Amino acid sequence: MKLSIVIPAYNEAKTIKEVLRQVQAVNLPADLEREIVVVDDGSKDGTVDVLRALADQDIKLVFKDKNEGKGSAVRRGFQEATGDIVLIQDADLEYNPEEYASLLKPILDGDADVVFGSRFMGAQAKRVLFYWHYLANRFLTNLSNALTNLNLTDMETCYKVFTRPVVDGCKDKLTAKRFGIEPELTAWVAHGGYRVYEVGIGYRGRTYAEGKKVNWRDGLAALWFIVKYNVFSRKK
Repeated sequence: MKLSIVIPAYNEAKTIKEVLRQVQAVNLPADLEREIVVVDDGSKDGTVDVLRALADQDIKLVFKDKNEGKGSAVRRGFQEATGDIVLIQDADLEYNPEEYASLLKPILDGDADVVFGSRFMGAQAKRVLFYWHYLANRFLTNLSNALTNLNLTDMETCYKVFTRPVVDGCKDKLTAKRFGIEPELTAWVAHGGYRVYEVGIGYRGRTYAEGKKVNWRDGLAALWFIVKYNVFSRKK
């Protein structure tokens, strides 16, 4: 079996090389073959140069000319990924690839079609940051849950893992360009009747000075996306 690790990247010149080192070094369970797909979303800070220098390291590199947002990069990564299982990994060092074994276990055990890694459950270490971000995340997750009838604790998490049939079912139908990809993917798996599991993960959050990109505007936009993908899009 093959695991495809899709890494959307935008202006992550300071972290992308270390993220790739960690992704390449982590031990995968069940002798999984590893495929790494990096989609650069029109970076302007030297990320492209860093990635081109790694071109000989068996990494599938995709360079987009225009910055369109994380959702656009994830969608392109899904198109390029060939694995039996597909995992989304951010390029900013906030999420630790050492968590892969626990994230993959429900799928490898045959229990799950989709696994979310939750920053709000489990005993793993988490950096303490941004009370209002915490409240916003919990509010958005609860609103999403009310419309999907899931009981997730962290809808906005980066770590989402999918079996091949889930990816094949949605990769040509997803539309979100920015951070709306999180509620869109959640709505897709909920209304598709897939078996969704949640696993506690650690979290090394960044400050804005350290490069964090999501902001209050993305939070407001998420309200619309949750309604759009759970109510209006379903009527089509």
